[in-house]
Amino acid sequence: MLKGVSLFSNIGIGELSLPTRFKVIAANDIDQKRCLLYKRLHPTTKVIQGDISKQSIFNAIKEFDCDFLISTPPCQGMSNLGKMDKRDPRNHLIKYSIDFIKAKKPKFIFHENVPNQNKTPILHQGKEITISEFISKQLGKDYFIENKNIKMDNYGIPQMRKRSIFLLTRKDLSKQWNFPESKRTAPTLKALIGNLPSLDPIISDPNVSTEKIFPQFHRKLKKAIKVSEFHTPVSHPIRQIICMQQTPSGKSAFENENKFKPRRIDGKLISAFNTTYARMSWDKPCPTVTTHNRTISSHINVHPGRKIKTKTGIIYSDPRVLSMYELMLVMTIRSSWRLSSTDNTPFLRSVIGEGVPPEFVRQCFKSIPL
Repeated sequence: MLKGVSLFSNIGIGELSLPTRFKVIAANDIDQKRCLLYKRLHPTTKVIQGDISKQSIFNAIKEFDCDFLISTPPCQGMSNLGKMDKRDPRNHLIKYSIDFIKAKKPKFIFHENVPNQNKTPILHQGKEITISEFISKQLGKDYFIENKNIKMDNYGIPQMRKRSIFLLTRKDLSKQWNFPESKRTAPTLKALIGNLPSLDPIISDPNVSTEKIFPQFHRKLKKAIKVSEFHTPVSHPIRQIICMQQTPSGKSAFENENKFKPRRIDGKLISAFNTTYARMSWDKPCPTVTTHNRTISSHINVHPGRKIKTKTGIIYSDPRVLSMYELMLVMTIRSSWRLSSTDNTPFLRSVIGEGVPPEFVRQCFKSIPL
C-alpha cells in the first residue's frame, strides 16, 4: 500500500474513490469546518488544521513520510470567475507544496488547479514567474513532469470542467506516471438525472407560500426523498423562480420577453451575462460546478427543466438549482459517503464546488505504474 499526504485538502472530495492500494494518512487545510468534514469522510486520516505558511503547521505535516502527494491549492486568485489578481497571496501557496516535496521526496505528485495557473505569475526571488514555470524550475531536476489542461468530460466525467493537472514521477523510478486514456464519452444530463423525480423550489420570500404556488410540492418531495435523502430543493426568491419558469432548457432568462427577464428586488432590470440566470442543457454534460452552485444568479446553475402546458401557456418545470443529490452525480460522488441529509447545507455545496471529481482522481491513480 502506498501512503499519501493531501495539502489544501478541503473536505477530501478528490480522495473519495482512490484505489485501495492508496491511502491518505495525513491531510491539511486551514479551515476548521472543512477539517471536521474531512475527518468524517476519512476517519482514519490524521487531519492537521491550520495555516501551512506557519512553521509549526508545516513541521507537523512534514513529520509524515509519504509515497504520494495530492496538492490542490486555492484557485480563487486565478479563476476566470474570480478577480485573477496576480498579487493574491493564495496564488503563492504552491510554494509550500514545493517545499514539502523537496523535504519528503514523494514518488508521485498529483497537483490540480484551474487552467489559468499556467499563466498566473507569482513572485520568486524578486522576479515574476508563472506557476507552471515555477514547478518545472523547482522540481524538473528530480521529477518527470506531465502537465495538461484537461476537460473532465473527455474522461467520462459528466461535467464540462476544465483543469490544469500535473502528474510528477520521481526520476529514480523505472516507469513514468502518464495520464489515463481520454476517450471516454461523458453522459449527458438527460442520461444522468433525466429520470430523477422533479422538484419544486422552496420560496424564500417570507410572505409567499410555497404550497400555494406549488400545490404538488410535498408530493414531489416525498417521491424524491425515496430516491435519496439528498434529493431535496433549496430556496429561491419568487421573482427568480417566475423568470426561470419562462426559460427553456439551455437558455438564459435574459433571452425571455421583457416582463420575464431577471429583476432586482426593487423591480429594475438586472444587467449581467447570459451565462447567469441560465438553464443547463439536457443533451450536454453539466457545466462546471462552482462554489456558487446554490444561486440562480450565478454561472449556468439551473436545472434543465421540462416543458409544461398550462391554461395560460407554456412554462418549464424545476425552476431551481440542482439538488445536492444531482450535484453528487455530476461530481461523481458516491451515495455511500459518510454524510447525511443534516449536512446538506450551503457550506457543503460550496466546498463541493471546490473539489476535484473523485472518479477523475481514481482514473489518474489507477494509471500509476506499480
